[in-house]
Amino acid sequence: MTDTRAKHALNDEPINDEIAQVLRAVKYPANKDSIVEAARDAGVSNDVITVFDGLPEQDYADADAVEQLIGSNGGPGISI
Repeated sequence: MTDTRAKHALNDEPINDEIAQVLRAVKYPANKDSIVEAARDAGVSNDVITVFDGLPEQDYADADAVEQLIGSNGGPGISI
């Protein structure tokens, strides 16, 4: 019996790949605006830009801090 839920947490969706791509490209610490700008520069989909644009206005120490907020907004989180 396979656990389909575990499969979804494996970063197999394109949007998660794009999010991970942006988070790896950002120089930390970074604020929301610089993360959104990095997403635009990376040429990711509008859906991904919207995800980053929905982040709270604050400074983020590292990719983990961003990922935790994205994951806590109903998603399974991502693996970068």
